Order: sequence, then structure tokens, then C-alpha cells
Amino acid sequence: MQSSDVIILGGGLVGLALAAGLDASGLTSVVIDPADPDLRLDAVFDGRTSAVSSSSARMLDAVGVSGHFLVPGGPIRQIRTSDGLAPGSLTFDAGEEGEALGWMHENRNLRAALRARAEAGKNIDLRYKKRATAIERGEHGVRMTLDNGESLSAPLLVVAEGRNSPSREAAGIRIARWSYNDSAIVSVLRHEKPHVGIAYEIFYPTGPFALLPMTDDEHGHRSAIVWSVREADADGFLALSDEQFAAEAKAAMGGFLGAVSTLAARSSYPLGFHHAARITDNRLALVGDAAHGVHPIAGQGLNLGFRDAAALAQVLVEGARVGLDLGDRQLLDRYERWRSLDTLMVAMSTDALSRLYSVPGKTASAVRRFGMGLVDRIGPLKDRLMSEARGTSGDLPLLLRGLPI
Repeated sequence: MQSSDVIILGGGLVGLALAAGLDASGLTSVVIDPADPDLRLDAVFDGRTSAVSSSSARMLDAVGVSGHFLVPGGPIRQIRTSDGLAPGSLTFDAGEEGEALGWMHENRNLRAALRARAEAGKNIDLRYKKRATAIERGEHGVRMTLDNGESLSAPLLVVAEGRNSPSREAAGIRIARWSYNDSAIVSVLRHEKPHVGIAYEIFYPTGPFALLPMTDDEHGHRSAIVWSVREADADGFLALSDEQFAAEAKAAMGGFLGAVSTLAARSSYPLGFHHAARITDNRLALVGDAAHGVHPIAGQGLNLGFRDAAALAQVLVEGARVGLDLGDRQLLDRYERWRSLDTLMVAMSTDALSRLYSVPGKTASAVRRFGMGLVDRIGPLKDRLMSEARGTSGDLPLLLRGLPI
């Protein structure tokens, strides 16, 4: 039976980030994932991107992931929000210190960098194309049997399986869940004029249209889009020709980036909310989408997962240094307290924003634009919102400050 400090179920972005954080401080982990990793590194760009906040980027630096990026991310130097194309907007700048608000990465490049970091780790055992067929969480540890007959043991099981986590369900952890009856259309556009590092969030009653700056390639300027539409309309958007879709996108953004064409395949996914009633159980901790799923309105989903990973890594490393069992209840309680309020506040804030901006009518639009103008003039409130966008508010784990544990 192979023993390690932690078993991680799920080798996605958050699971691998946690493994890297533990490895950087000498803790061992076995990462189990049924997927074929080579299929996740397909050379064809599928249009999926992620906004990595400045604090998450510092964590990736601190645990040695950033050195494995083959393609640098595109810096987000300013965020502009508006109510449709009406005059008036709320603008967030990177500030005089010069650090970007965040970075846009193609998901395939994020996955490749995290996998390369994990493969280089001395304390990480990657087990792709493997499944757990039996899991026993007992008083003295976790025992697991894989589908190839191997047996593993560890003091703690971390679940990073995503929104529909079977291990969360098997643990009897209840979740609050609802659907927005909307879908997100995801793609990448090429445009005539440079984006100069500006991210746009244009709110329509049917859902927000997010335009996110990516690195230019040899052919010109690129931006990712996340376009929330009514669920009933999603198939229609996917059925449009590339030229028709580009025309619709240009109209939605008001044409301020000039001529537009479609660069990557379009895909869609349903939008919903879920939040676990608790994120720990006997010798078990949830991270990432296994614990919470939020509306993409503020681009915080992945960053919440990275914050989970940073907090849990610190709790476990500090517990190991004083000789505690890594599945000890007091360690899990500390992780629960640290993360529960932050995730709940972000989840409810994004839910409230999505509902606020879905109210149609000129009066509702005027009230929203008045509110944005007011926030733009109240320095402390605007600074607080900007720190939320950066992921620098609250009690930050060391890794999110760019510091080793």
C-alpha cells in the first residue's frame, strides 16, 4: 500500500495547483484523475479561457507554475463596466504600482503549465486514467483502492472533482443549487483595433457580454468573450455562421474595436449556482467547483478555487510542522472557517449582480447607471471593489501574497 500525506481526487486546474502548493513545502500527494491528460492538451484552441486574478498569479509564481508557461498571459490593465451601450461606465484601473488586475490565459496553456509543474515535482505522484473503486475514511486515515487494484492511504482526502462531484455526494454533503436558465457562449474574436489591456463587461437584460483581452498572436489582436444569453437562445447562437456571429458580437460591443471576426470554435454551457453546506467532513476537504459554483459575471470561479487551494495548503503545511495528523478535525475546522465566509460572500454578490442587471426597462437602467456613477466617485468603496477583483481582500493565505508557506 502506497502512503502519502494527501490524496487528491481530480487533476484539473485547482487540484494540480494544490498539489504544487503542497510540493513546494515538502508534503506528498497522489493525484487521481480518470481523464486522459493528452486529450486536454489538444493543439487546437477550443476558445476556453480563464481570468487569473493578480493574487492567483502571485500564487502560481510562488509555487513554481509560472516558469512553465509556454505562452504568456494577457494582462488586464483596466476593467470597464457599463449598462448596455448607454453613456456612463464604472472603470477600475491597475493603479500607479503597475501590477495588472489579472491575466487572461487560454485554458490549454494553464493546464499544460500546471501539469508540467506537477510532473517536475518531487513529491507529486500523478495517476491519470485511474478511478477510485473503493474509499474508506476511517478514524485513523483514508484507504483507497484504484481500478487497477492498487491500494493507497493518506491522512486526508481532498476532493477537486468539479461541480458534479460523486465523492461529495457520497459524503452526504448537501448543496444549495439553482439554475439561471441562461447559457454562456464562449469563444474568441479577432478585432481590428488593439484592446490595450482593457476588459469590458457590458450588461444587458438578457445577460452580460464580457470581452477579455488576450495576448496578440502573429495575425493580430484577440479578445475572449463570455456572452450570457437566454438558455432557449443558445442553440441559435451556436447555429449562426462565423460571419453572422461576428456581426452579432460587434453589435453587442458597439463596434468600438473595429472589424471583428471569429477566431475559435463556439461552445456553450448552462449557468447555475451551487454552494456546499459545508466544505469538510471526516478526513475530507472540498476545493474548487466541488465546493462552490458561481455566475461568471465577475470572473471569480477559478480564482475562488485557487484561494481554496492556497488556504488548504497553508493549513496542512503549518499543521505538519507542529506534528498534527493532517486529517485532524481542528485543521479541517480552520480551513472551513477561513474559506466559508469568503466563498459565500462572492457567491451571493455575483448572484445579486446577475439578478440586478437582468431587470429590463429604462428606469432600471437609469438607476443602475446612477449607482455606477456614485461608486466611481466614492474612493474607498471603489478601492474595495477593486481589491475584490484582484483577490487581495480579507485574510489572504501566504501563497496569494506571493510568499512561501
